This record gives sequence, C-alpha cells and structure tokens, in this order.
Amino acid sequence: MAKARRPPYTEAMNAFDRNMDGPAVLHYGHGDYVVMRPGRYVLCAVTGQRIPMAALRYWSPDLQEAYAGPAEALQRWTETQGRRSA
Repeated sequence: MAKARRPPYTEAMNAFDRNMDGPAVLHYGHGDYVVMRPGRYVLCAVTGQRIPMAALRYWSPDLQEAYAGPAEALQRWTETQGRRSA
C-alpha cells in the first residue's frame, strides 16, 4: 500500500496566509513585536536587506525599525546616540 503524500512545506502560518509574499508591517516593542500586516519578511533599516520573519532578532522600539544583525543594530544605535548628544 502506498503512503499518502504530504503537501510540500510552506512558511505560511496558516491557510489564510499563503498569499502574503510581501513585506510584513510590525509594531516593535521591548522584547516582542506585534504583526500589523502579515508578510514573509521585513527590511533592514541600515542595509535594506530582506529579513525573513523567522530570522528577525534585532529591532529598535524607539525608532520602529528592524536590523539584519547585531552589527547593523550597533551601527544605528551609534548613529542615533551621536545625534542625541550633539
């Protein structure tokens, strides 16, 4: 007897999210974020690089922006702290 084939894995959260291939819109908080509009990725505020939702680890709740990694987050923090003290 042949095994039933399962559909291929997708990154969609559920059946209603399958057509959301564009960027997500998020509200960034301290330690978490709220999805305002679902999507597959957000853009790094420093590099413009696409960050898959599953890989999002760095953001600024004060500036409401996402960063691709710790180097980009530090770069933006340094830029904004320099403006505040000037």
